[in-house]
Amino acid sequence: MLLIGNLQLDLPVVQAALSGYSDWPMRSIARRMGAPYTVAEVMIDSFVNSLRERKRTSHFLMVREEDHPAGAQLMGADPDGFPEAAQKLVSAGFDVIDINFGCPVKKVLGRCRGGFHLSQPDVALEIIRRVRDVVPDQIPVTVKMRRGIDDTDESREKFDEIIEGGWDAGIAAVTVHGRTVMQRYNGPSRWAFLKDLCQRYPDRTILGSGDLYSAEDCVRMIRETGVSGVTAARGSIGNPWIFSQARELLEGRPLPEPPTVSEQREVIEQHYQFAVEVYSEARASRQLRKFGMRYADWHPDGDQVRADFVAAKNATMWQETIKRWYHNDRSGVYPVSPGIPKPPAIREYQH
Repeated sequence: MLLIGNLQLDLPVVQAALSGYSDWPMRSIARRMGAPYTVAEVMIDSFVNSLRERKRTSHFLMVREEDHPAGAQLMGADPDGFPEAAQKLVSAGFDVIDINFGCPVKKVLGRCRGGFHLSQPDVALEIIRRVRDVVPDQIPVTVKMRRGIDDTDESREKFDEIIEGGWDAGIAAVTVHGRTVMQRYNGPSRWAFLKDLCQRYPDRTILGSGDLYSAEDCVRMIRETGVSGVTAARGSIGNPWIFSQARELLEGRPLPEPPTVSEQREVIEQHYQFAVEVYSEARASRQLRKFGMRYADWHPDGDQVRADFVAAKNATMWQETIKRWYHNDRSGVYPVSPGIPKPPAIREYQH
């Protein structure tokens, strides 16, 4: 059981916010494949505040009945922009407001957002307090962090000031990525840092992040570090099976056989249909190419399938790829290596 405020989740493996990926279609697939909770891709506070009733952007605030519980992740520079945006996200139906103090993208840091706030505890804590003050009591407020800007003593002291002040301000949980901001996505995630953190705060809800490429990784982090749960990010791209597989392992059963080609096709086609609901067919095809590259990892002819997904520039080519490679049922394969892309930078139109 994973507790995030008043939310009781029956699986301690959840879908992370992932810029450029965890849109409504990805989150819907994750929920249907066993994720107990999902978080929308990060949104800039000013972008949320500027949203109007337009079809082109309506999917950013989309929360359907079957999506609950769902979280929204906010990022920004000025504490003044957060309260209105948080209220708007609650009104849209999101069940949790997650504040991003972890994004390491250069463009984000240059605008004093995301991971930059780990260098200024006073501003970070003001953001937390102002969001907590305006969000209804029953809506949990959570924070996403990295283990610091870098590995200096000063950075660790600022991390401690933010996390302790965050608990005092009423955050319900914190997700900590085991890399520093300066590491970005390079080098290993330091799981020992997470273990130490859990020992220091045994009664708090701490979720771990970093180097979780499979269900086995998720279970290993929980058992080795003592985190309350984990957030599947890059390892869940084209891998919505990570949640049901983790459940099997956590309940003492062996890792299931990989999904068959027919099972893969069913999920991929459903993902595509969800994308068509919120985008045009042309945009849905483009959006799904990056997912297709990862779905291909499960196919016995993965290299060829991946090449065709990459080349699929429209709906017709997408359907031809599905028909060519997923027509006959065959046994699937587990990916040989992560092969996980780095998340893209925050979209320009959110600035």
